[in-house]
This record gives sequence, C-alpha cells and structure tokens, in this order.
Amino acid sequence: MDVRVFKNAEEIGKAAAEIYAELLVKKPNAVLGLATGATPVPTYKNLIKMYEDGSISFKDVVTFNLDEYCGIDKNDKNSYYTFMHENLFSHVDIKEENINFLDGNAADYEAESRRYAEAIKAAGGIDLQLLGVGTNGHIAFNEPADEFTDEAFRVTLTQSTIDSNQKYFGDIPMPRYAMTMGIGSIMRSKKILLIATGEKKADAIKKMISGEVTPRVPCSILNNHADTIIMLDEAAAGLIK
Repeated sequence: MDVRVFKNAEEIGKAAAEIYAELLVKKPNAVLGLATGATPVPTYKNLIKMYEDGSISFKDVVTFNLDEYCGIDKNDKNSYYTFMHENLFSHVDIKEENINFLDGNAADYEAESRRYAEAIKAAGGIDLQLLGVGTNGHIAFNEPADEFTDEAFRVTLTQSTIDSNQKYFGDIPMPRYAMTMGIGSIMRSKKILLIATGEKKADAIKKMISGEVTPRVPCSILNNHADTIIMLDEAAAGLIK
C-alpha cells in the first residue's frame, strides 16, 4: 500500500488525474473503474482539462462505475448515471456504448450481478479502479459486515451512509438501497487508487492502515491488494503516523 499525503483536495485531484492520464497514454483502450460523490470531482475536472488540451482521449476507453441507487430512474438528477455525465462523460469524447453501470431497477438483482461481472470480464478486467471511502470505512457501497462480498449485489444502506448523502437529495428522502460492485470485483482490479479528504475520514483511514483486515472495516481489505495507492489530504491523514 503506497500512502501519499497532499496539502488539499485540489492537489490530490491533479495527482490522481495524472495517474489516469499516464495509463491512457500507454493504453488508449484502458478499462477504467470510476466512483461518484464529491471526492473524485477534482480528479474529473483535471481529466477534462487534459482532454481539452489534447493530452488524452477517451474515445476507446471503457468504463465501469461502482454503484447505482435503486428506485430512481437513471436520468434522475440524483442518479450516479447523471452524476457521471455531468461531471465527466459529457465533457469528453467517450462513446456512450462504452459506459457501463449497474441497473438499480433490475427485476432480478442476482442476474444483474452476473451480467456486470461478465461485462467486466469480457472487457479484460479493470485496469485502474478509483475509490472513495465512507466515514464507516465502506468502499463503493460495501458497508461494514460479517464477511467480505464478492460480485455485485443489492445493499441496504446504513444510516451513516444515508446521513452523509442525504444532502444531495434536499428535502426528498434518498433511496435506502443500491446496487454496488462487491469487494471481490474491486480487488480483481489491476490497480486501485483510493482518495480520502477531510477529518471525518481520518478514523476510517487510521483503521485501514494500522488495523486488522476485517469486513467490519471494508476498506481494510486493500492491504491485501498488490498495487494500491492511497491519496490523502492532511486532514484525512491526521490520525496516522
């Protein structure tokens, strides 16, 4: 685990985008694992700048997002499909048919899980997976549990996750369920990049880096991955030596 500490989120966004850009230059048809939420936005802004100045292209890139809410249309303003288009896809030359999401409204969640796993496998596996981390240590929507998950599944969101995300929904109650990529799928990525910013993430980061590998702290599994970079701002790194 390669832990890197930066002054702030803006510096992390530039450094993270450079890692993605380096991959795209070497492998224009790379398979990218992407995340949503506030944490990756600076990274996406820098990738858009690199695309606009001609440094990189997304025309042959294939993407897989970590998760999607259940119970809302993909075109809803709060869906992760919409989030990704507003914050990255609509600003670069990626082909719509190369964009992959879990279907939060699938009639058969187990079949949807199998479909997504097969799609990732058919694409050659994820070259670089971007992750954030929740205050309770979750990655994607893999909440603290008694055992690590494998492929995608329908998850009941914890109250702490709902509390963290309700602000995006305003007065509308946010969904209580989501489809999420499992821990096994994440760990099969060739390279993983986790970003954490803010003091609210410090406890989870401390447990991830210095604690035992346990499904009660889902992000701790990254200690078992052969190629993981952790990018932290000073606040998120505040409890580690």
